[in-house]
Amino acid sequence: MKRELLSGNEAVARGAFEGGVKVACGYPGTPATEIIEHIAEYEEIYAEWSPNEKVAFEVGIGASIAGARALVAMKQVGLNVAADPLFTFSYTGVNGGFVAVSADDPELHSSQNEQDSRHYAKAAKVPMLEPAHSQEAKDFVIKALEISEEFDTPVLLRSTTRVSHTKSLVSLGEPMAPKIIPYKKDEKKFVMIPAHARKRHEFIEERLKRLAAFSESFPFNRVEKGSPKLGIIASGAAYLYAREVFPGASFLKLSFTYPLPRRLIREFASQVKRLFVVEELDPFLEDGIRAIGVEVSGKDFIPTVGELNPKIVYEAVAKAYPAAKSLAREGLPSSQIRSRAGAGRASEAKLLPNRPPVMCPGCPHRSIFYVLNKLKLIVNGDIGCYTLAVLPPLSAMDTQLCMGTGASVVHGFEKASPDLAKKAVGVIGDSTFVHSGIAPLIDIVYNRGSSTVIILDNRTTAMTGKQDHPGTGVTLKGEKSTALNFEKLARAIGVKSIRVVDPYDLGEVEQVIREETAKHEPSLIVSRRACLLVESIWELPYEILTESCRDCGLCLRLGCPAISQAEGVLKIDQNLCIGCAVCLQVCKLSAIKQAEAR
Repeated sequence: MKRELLSGNEAVARGAFEGGVKVACGYPGTPATEIIEHIAEYEEIYAEWSPNEKVAFEVGIGASIAGARALVAMKQVGLNVAADPLFTFSYTGVNGGFVAVSADDPELHSSQNEQDSRHYAKAAKVPMLEPAHSQEAKDFVIKALEISEEFDTPVLLRSTTRVSHTKSLVSLGEPMAPKIIPYKKDEKKFVMIPAHARKRHEFIEERLKRLAAFSESFPFNRVEKGSPKLGIIASGAAYLYAREVFPGASFLKLSFTYPLPRRLIREFASQVKRLFVVEELDPFLEDGIRAIGVEVSGKDFIPTVGELNPKIVYEAVAKAYPAAKSLAREGLPSSQIRSRAGAGRASEAKLLPNRPPVMCPGCPHRSIFYVLNKLKLIVNGDIGCYTLAVLPPLSAMDTQLCMGTGASVVHGFEKASPDLAKKAVGVIGDSTFVHSGIAPLIDIVYNRGSSTVIILDNRTTAMTGKQDHPGTGVTLKGEKSTALNFEKLARAIGVKSIRVVDPYDLGEVEQVIREETAKHEPSLIVSRRACLLVESIWELPYEILTESCRDCGLCLRLGCPAISQAEGVLKIDQNLCIGCAVCLQVCKLSAIKQAEAR
């Protein structure tokens, strides 16, 4: 049998291929992005980047009802966007198998919240699977598709950052040829008017009972017998941490985590002296186990925030139950186990310099925020790499919640306080505008607002790895398509004042922002320059003339990593400078000039 080293995301894609998925949709978001990107490599599967997760989910629903197997993938906050169709799709059920992959992000590596997606399974009354490593990630996609068709239900598969991005060996299987289950008109199943929905609600309650019985014999829920002194119930990556630390303990590894296998849990609990639940984020399993009358320890000792690791698990369990130390791996705890703060051993971490995230040298977003800060405007931001403008020295962002809020919160500012109307702007990226910014712009126009919205159009979805979107006119498969024209769209919405600026021209940027924020009507500014990772300019770099420079530090306010100061002397690193000339425009002393070609 052929084996390959695959990340969890690559393994999910392989599972879609082997499981006969015909349609796969998603919206890029770390840690889930690579799932759809790798699925797109299989010619047998139609794959797309949808404008947002709700659309992706609904396209997948359409494919399922038409009779094909479908997979949709998103990060945890994307599942919030898709929650509306999820809850009703639970009622209608499927035709072809349907699995939704939600990749949670404990520790907030690249997210605005640390939500636990498992609660959606309970709320929507659909089954949840949790893989612990890449092999299970592949296998569980196939099992999820089978469960979906057997029980007439969408299935959630929860990954986490470590499962998504860690690589392990995966045994490959033969792909199933995509099949189409014939579509049959059934309005009582697929048209959710109240009369039909009432009947379907009865169906899903009965389905839950059948799923609960199925979970008792699910082969990936398994008991691993060890010492009866300590029993641990765990799932996902948390199982691997606990297994590594306490190899002598007894384990109940749960992979089918909703609905829970109650009989299996009770039997396991009766065989151990002390029972712990080890899980990341919320006490989802713990609460479910307590609800069936089983006494268990968990979040009273194990953190509810952040990722777990072997050290955290060991210290929590050993503190609560000292007898567990005898079942631990020899040598624990020690500096060999990573702390949460360090990426390596503690002694090595001290040698690493502090490297906060920063926008790239020459990033076209930088000058926009420099001007917004200079004009002392209230900046309502959005999700993207430009959110880094909140950090010093730019310090040019006041609010940021979720996709689309850059264009909607500014309208709220205006309606709540007319005095702030001309002091606030909304800033949103091009991909994010397509995702969730169009409706807020319509809202501003329709409800007689006068807010200014700035689209930072860098021609890509830069933050998640340069994915295309409807504004670029290129599909996930690399096919040329019709590019969405933001100016024409805004005009159709009813915005009359529309300006396009080159962010590298500071004078133009400042003049346009001053003019548009002063107007008593909705206005749109499009800042258009491609991300340097998409279209690099690489002009001759610039240098600082030491004899003319007065070390005023004005150029440092740009926050460009190519500009630094050491021992009071300012300099430009010509290996980093791409020649955007923004610093040249900032300098008041003509102390910056273009270097000569070498």
